[in-house]
Amino acid sequence: MNLELVLITGMSGSGKSVALHALEDAGYYCVDNLPPELLSAFIDLQRQQSASRVAIAMDVRSGVSLPLVPPQLDALRKDGVSMRSLFLDSTTDALVRRYSETRRRHPLSRQEGRTDAPEQQRVLMQAIELERELLSDLRDGADVIDTSLIRPAQLQSYVKALIAAPESTLTLVFESFAFKRGVPLDADYVFDVRMLPNPHYVPALRALTGRDAAVVEWLREHEDVGRMYNDIEHFLERWLDVLARDHRSYVTVAIGCTGGQHRSVFLVEQLARGFGARWAALKRHRELDAT
Repeated sequence: MNLELVLITGMSGSGKSVALHALEDAGYYCVDNLPPELLSAFIDLQRQQSASRVAIAMDVRSGVSLPLVPPQLDALRKDGVSMRSLFLDSTTDALVRRYSETRRRHPLSRQEGRTDAPEQQRVLMQAIELERELLSDLRDGADVIDTSLIRPAQLQSYVKALIAAPESTLTLVFESFAFKRGVPLDADYVFDVRMLPNPHYVPALRALTGRDAAVVEWLREHEDVGRMYNDIEHFLERWLDVLARDHRSYVTVAIGCTGGQHRSVFLVEQLARGFGARWAALKRHRELDAT
């Protein structure tokens, strides 16, 4: 039986424990903060015990051992281990807010005290930026999930959906969002559709979403909406085969409008349906899923 390994990495405070719990609920044997030096031995042990699904969380607490991880992962892949890598990220502002709320100390910060004090916040931000630099190699090649604006239940849902996607094919993640709340950090491609006709200004449609039949029908009546869909579709069709040949596992396509409720949701729904015939296609609605 082939061993399936899910590696969870990412910024401290970005939700790795939540993601690990989601995998544990899905039947994975989970280990948090495994030292990189023990990775190969741990995998050998799991094989001896006929384990099928294992999830490991690693982060900056591993310190100087972090550079050992990428070559070890390459060696495990060559040895037949089925590998998925998830990287959880958040904006610096979101991470600072979380540390201030919990009063926890960042792993790279040696100073104690109130995290909401100006000097402590400066030290905390420096620690976060250093952590980004140290984890940059682990971020490359992983599927990135931006947890800045999502609830723990959303993160659990996203993780389970990604792990359930077929491993042998490129997985497309179509994500709608509101520009007023920021561009998702996990986006590989971002398309701005704010210039399209907006159902928000139609009183009967304002409270609805891009998944509702009345909004779908209204948007389909506008030629610019169809042209935008075709342009995005043609761009992706041109490059997806190239991305797949480059051994990309995931590609996240973010579609943004003003409120993340109508136009971006509509296009995500249509694109996921259209590309789902050939590729594994997932959809996320950052603003709608949060309600």
